[in-house]
Amino acid sequence: MVNPWEKISLSDYENHMKLDSVMQLQSMNQMMKGQFNAYPISSAIILGIAGGNGLEYIDKTKFHKVYGIDINREYLAAVKERYQDISDILECIQLNLIEETDRLPAAELLVANLIVEYIGYNCFQEAIKQVQPKYVSCIIQINADDSWVSDSPYIHVFDGLDKVHHQVEEDSLIQALKQIEYRLITQTENPLPNGKRLVQLDFEYYNI
Repeated sequence: MVNPWEKISLSDYENHMKLDSVMQLQSMNQMMKGQFNAYPISSAIILGIAGGNGLEYIDKTKFHKVYGIDINREYLAAVKERYQDISDILECIQLNLIEETDRLPAAELLVANLIVEYIGYNCFQEAIKQVQPKYVSCIIQINADDSWVSDSPYIHVFDGLDKVHHQVEEDSLIQALKQIEYRLITQTENPLPNGKRLVQLDFEYYNI
């Protein structure tokens, strides 16, 4: 079965995300600056990298390797084109996380923003166990109502996502990572214009 994310154009996705009524692209951009700078690490893997939002904050004096993972080849091609200045440390890998977690490389920091909603807790656990990061930083969307896609002129582009969407809650995610020996170390949130919230949860591996 073709994953619906393979059919959504990057321009439609980004134009929806950056609308003044949505503001997710801009909000996540600033949150990602913090994700990349918070911990003493030199490698990172970004699950669901899309068009590479936030990669401008990758400091080549700090990072020796960054992996960008996505199921959509068009997205990865755009990342390579946009961020040629870090091409010597950035490696883009096209894979389906639900079926191919065993292909994920190791990294010290795993970033997963608005991706757990589309792979579920169990798959996310398997991805983390494969990557074996010291830190996990993820952003999830908390909705004010049952509508998880913000209203916009692009809303019908996302109709097929119902098939793969899982509602994610803070407490359930915290428990899922606790099961694989990651403890919550920070939790912050960013309100959005439409009543939704972006919640950032950072974890550290504690069985050391």
